[in-house]
Amino acid sequence: MFIVKFLKPVNSDFIRFLLVGVVNTLTGLLIMLILLNSLGLSYWISTFTGNTIGACVSFLLNRTFTFRSTISFQKGIPRFCAIIFICYFSSYFCSEKILQAAGQIFTADQAMLQNGSVLLGSGFYTISNYFGQKYIVFKKITTA
Repeated sequence: MFIVKFLKPVNSDFIRFLLVGVVNTLTGLLIMLILLNSLGLSYWISTFTGNTIGACVSFLLNRTFTFRSTISFQKGIPRFCAIIFICYFSSYFCSEKILQAAGQIFTADQAMLQNGSVLLGSGFYTISNYFGQKYIVFKKITTA
């Protein structure tokens, strides 16, 4: 009951995107950190796998809940995948480079730099992904 009352006033696509983003980010981030720290997989495999799983959840929730889109899966999925890949590679590449540069200035071990890079990359990814989803994947087509 509380959740229904809480979600009822949520009518902004950005607020809905953030709510979905919390689920996607926590899901992907948890998977990334487990793969990186518990299973010892590489940075790139860990971030790619976590984001791939989060992306599947993201497409379904953003299509139905966030943007309330009727775009077909045939049209939406290729666009979605393209935006996800662009956001993923640019976000995590930049965050890795930023933290590597920070590691030159501040003393930090490799694990700390990689974990910081994952967290920073998640922030970059969330922001760039919103704009890509809103204006490219689930763009509302107006008819005059």
